[in-house]
Amino acid sequence: MSQIEQSVEVDVPVTTAYNQWTQFEEFPEFMEGVEKVEQLDDQRLHWVAEIAGQSREWYAKITEQKPDDRIAWAAEGEVGHGGAVTFHRLDDSRSKVMVQLDWKSDSFADKAADMLGIVESRLKGDLKRFKDFIESRGRETGAWRGEV
Repeated sequence: MSQIEQSVEVDVPVTTAYNQWTQFEEFPEFMEGVEKVEQLDDQRLHWVAEIAGQSREWYAKITEQKPDDRIAWAAEGEVGHGGAVTFHRLDDSRSKVMVQLDWKSDSFADKAADMLGIVESRLKGDLKRFKDFIESRGRETGAWRGEV
């Protein structure tokens, strides 16, 4: 299993960054290859994405969620990945978003993508697009402030 970490500083308060990240169904707006995320309930998500040139579907469960601090998840079944995103206040108008992704490479395509740094590069690009998305809006599109 590979572990990938990336972060980005955003020019919005930590609450704004966190609130936007809880809007999972909007992930296709800034995540490359993500076609659809459907929130089934407070803890379960259904994902449809293209990874390493292949269409994939899976379910993920939010295992921990603390407002303005952390969201952790694990894929259900044999997908074998999970991770966490943490939110850090830099000052009243800036924050840092850090993502740690645990990635299990079973197939040849997954292993090749991992070895070539494609997964890490995609995550870095996703965070840059998140920064552009939230900064261009200046505010979140919604929020879920519950805890898991």
